[in-house]
Amino acid sequence: MDQIFIKDLVARGIIGANDWEREKQQEILINVVLFTNIHAAGISDDIQDSVNYRTIAKKLLRHAETAQRYTVEALATDLARLCLEDPKVTKVRIRLEKPGAVRFSSSVGVEIERTREDLI
Repeated sequence: MDQIFIKDLVARGIIGANDWEREKQQEILINVVLFTNIHAAGISDDIQDSVNYRTIAKKLLRHAETAQRYTVEALATDLARLCLEDPKVTKVRIRLEKPGAVRFSSSVGVEIERTREDLI
């Protein structure tokens, strides 16, 4: 299976369960691997035969910046669902991080893999 990736997409939004996290936007780091078949696009050189990663990135940013989720787990699941709306994406891996959320660490977060069947 081929993979298209989006690396270190930075959103700013409300994320977290603590009161102070609900008051101020935080940086949310998003990494995505889209599992798909890009064979046809490799031959045709036509974006219509592939997954448009720019369109996916814009959807992910828009959602991450407005969802105001309490957990990174819930936000990661939301983002996976958005990626899987594209019929060419068969599976997605999302790594979501909150840089600086825990003292003495560079970031904390989750990484999930989902298919459409996982989200039914």
